[in-house]
Amino acid sequence: MPIAATGDLIAEADARQRAVAAFNVITLEHAEAVAEGAEAAGSPVILQISENAVAYHRGRPAPLARAAAEVAAQAAVPVSLHLDHVQSTELLHRAADCGFSSAMFDAARLPYAENLAATRAAVVWAHERGLWLEAELGQVGGKNGEPPLDAHAPGARTDPEEARSFVAATGVDALAVAVGTSHAMTSRDAVIDHALLSGLREAVPVPLVLHGSSGASDEELSRAVAGGIRKVNIGTALNIAMTGAIRERLARDERSVDPRRYLADGRDAMAATVARMISLLPCASAVPRPGWTSSE
Repeated sequence: MPIAATGDLIAEADARQRAVAAFNVITLEHAEAVAEGAEAAGSPVILQISENAVAYHRGRPAPLARAAAEVAAQAAVPVSLHLDHVQSTELLHRAADCGFSSAMFDAARLPYAENLAATRAAVVWAHERGLWLEAELGQVGGKNGEPPLDAHAPGARTDPEEARSFVAATGVDALAVAVGTSHAMTSRDAVIDHALLSGLREAVPVPLVLHGSSGASDEELSRAVAGGIRKVNIGTALNIAMTGAIRERLARDERSVDPRRYLADGRDAMAATVARMISLLPCASAVPRPGWTSSE
């Protein structure tokens, strides 16, 4: 089917008070696994390529983006392509040419006024080209000579009133909020501040996004969606699944040199993780594809 637009997927989820899972991809195997897992769950999904992933691919976004777009086009469920955590304006400006329908512009590291100005400029540029734009706002430092506090630093939180003003001033389409999760967590013990999330939902008129979702438990993620999260970003969980499966394969067969064998195991493990994580979220109706079985 045609590649979906991220904005359309989020709007539909928001109207139904549900969420869309968004998985970060680093390799073609990641993209294939996400599509397969989403098909198994019968749910739309977002393929995300981050600025860090682009850097890994020698700073060239097009090869992975075009491969992911082809995977999306051949999927049996709606799949969109999103450029994630972009700090480089130059990279953002390459988004449309690489097939992305949306981007997350990340200026949350900057003091509030600079974040607002940079994000507003990014929104204007994106909307002129029909792109949906997400931004991020966390607790702002910079007082008394202190540096700005990263939105995912321990203790960082998004202030509802500040978020209301930020969204109104920038015109962003969605806002990633800091409510207790952190990026790159390999444990699942993050505690989400659900009272704060409720306040943010009431204050902010655009869909809310949860980053660092790999670090939250199944129950916490389900509660977060019920509490107003409409896009759930997941990355590390896939890498844990892939790496674990590859380690197991190589431990069983130390003489193996064919990457197709161990990468296939990694891809299967990621697909199972995608299907399982989608199934625990209040997403679109999950009707498993006939004949698909989880290897997890």
